[in-house]
Amino acid sequence: MIPLLTRIERTLSLGLPHIDNVFPGFRMDEFAVLHGQSLVKTLNFLLSVRCQLPTDEGGLNSTAIYVDGGNTFNPYAISAIAQQNDIDPRTALERIFVSRAFTAYQLSALIFETLEDALRKYGSKLVLISDIMSLFLDSDVPTKEALEIFSKAVVYLSELVTKRKVIVVVSFFPSEQSRRRVFLESVLLGRASTVVIVQKSKGTVQFSLEKHPLLQSFVIDIEPNAATLERFVEV
Repeated sequence: MIPLLTRIERTLSLGLPHIDNVFPGFRMDEFAVLHGQSLVKTLNFLLSVRCQLPTDEGGLNSTAIYVDGGNTFNPYAISAIAQQNDIDPRTALERIFVSRAFTAYQLSALIFETLEDALRKYGSKLVLISDIMSLFLDSDVPTKEALEIFSKAVVYLSELVTKRKVIVVVSFFPSEQSRRRVFLESVLLGRASTVVIVQKSKGTVQFSLEKHPLLQSFVIDIEPNAATLERFVEV
C-alpha cells in the first residue's frame, strides 16, 4: 500500500508527477542512496538541476556539489534537464560544482578534506556523490584498506547531513558480485536513511522505495513515455 504524503514535508522533489504523487522527495538532514541501472545517473543530474529551483517549485534555491567517483557527469544531460525545468543551461551548469576522483584515495580525500569547506564556501544544500563504490572495488586497493576507508567515509557522510543541515545523495551501479562488494553495499545501505532503486523492467521504469524513515516500502511501475527522466537516458 502506498502511503499518503499529506503529513510529510516536501523539500527536493523529482518533478516527476507519477513519482511525486507517492514519494515526497528528499528532506533536509537526509542521507539517501540511489542504486540501479543507468537511470540512476539521470536522477543525479535531475536532482542537481532541480535543487536550483525555488522552494515553492520543489527545489532548494541552492547550488549543488557533485562529487564524481565514476566519471559520470554529463553536461549535455544537465543542459537538457535544465531546459525542461525552465532554467538557463549555462546558469545551471555554473551552479553545479563538480569534483572528480579517479582513485579511492582521491575520493576519500574529497570527502574528508574538502567537502565541508565546499559546503561553507558555496552554501550548497545538496551533495551528490556519484558511483561511490567502484573505486573501492579496484584490485589495486588492498581489501582491508578499502573496507576501512569506505566505512569511515560512509559514517562521515551520514553524520554530515545533520551537522551541516544538508541532503546527501549517494549512488552506485551494478557490478560483478564479490565479497568486497557485498560488504561495501551492506555498510552503505545500513547507514542510509533512505534507499531507492530505479531500473527498467519489462518496458517500464520501476521505482522502488526500499527504506525510508517515514514511508512504507513500495514499488511502482511507470510507463516510459510518462516518465520525464526517461527522456534524458540516452543523452
